[in-house]
Amino acid sequence: MTILNPKDVAGDLAGWTGGDDFITKVFKFEDFAEAFGFMTRIAIIADKMDHHPEWFNVYNRVDITLTTHDAGGVTDKDVTLAKAMEKAAK
Repeated sequence: MTILNPKDVAGDLAGWTGGDDFITKVFKFEDFAEAFGFMTRIAIIADKMDHHPEWFNVYNRVDITLTTHDAGGVTDKDVTLAKAMEKAAK
């Protein structure tokens, strides 16, 4: 797997920021049900990809961090999952 520069990756994804070895974004929804529905849709996609996000949910907010742990940084898997999240959040 090729390690990508998190700051470059984040620059190509609206609202995402890049850290040392991860990308992150906070999604906000109308209420808890919408936030939980988003997480449910992403859980199905992530499980099929065998690539799971680090996330935290309180009420209408979902904080997400993506990194490919076995590669030691951001990879195409993270980009693919981030794009799926963007689509699911609309």
